[in-house]
Amino acid sequence: MRVIGIDPGTRWTGYGIIDKKGNQLVRVASGRIKAGTSAVPLPQRLVTIHDELEAILKVHCPSDGAIEGIFHAKNAMSALKLGHARGVAMMVLHRHDVELMEYPPASVKQAVTGNGRAKKETVEQMVRMMLGIRGDLSEDESDALAVAICHCNTIQFHRRLR
Repeated sequence: MRVIGIDPGTRWTGYGIIDKKGNQLVRVASGRIKAGTSAVPLPQRLVTIHDELEAILKVHCPSDGAIEGIFHAKNAMSALKLGHARGVAMMVLHRHDVELMEYPPASVKQAVTGNGRAKKETVEQMVRMMLGIRGDLSEDESDALAVAICHCNTIQFHRRLR
């Protein structure tokens, strides 16, 4: 199974692609899409997210996708903009016939660290350990890989429920 995890954002959208071979998880690719600063109009940033994700999916051909669910934001406008980025990512995955699941942030943290309230640093450390990553790893990239790991660790359970 090849999974793409996505951490959506209107400035940076993180992605992480991993292969699950038995019980082993292997990082295939990861990074972040620079959509632009707030000086760039939102529609233009959404097009960038769309185009970059299209290119990533064409190269790596994942069968499954996972995206971080909406969290309760203090700023309504930020949450609305995040929803736009999520929508674009979801549409691109759907158009590539990638089966998509959403996971709440607490479920991602629980699946990766065993603690649904883990700090971002702890999540990143576990992602590094689980995938054998050394060197630079952006926060968006780490979060996207964590979402992909969560999916790999829980998808069989979800499929049985269906």
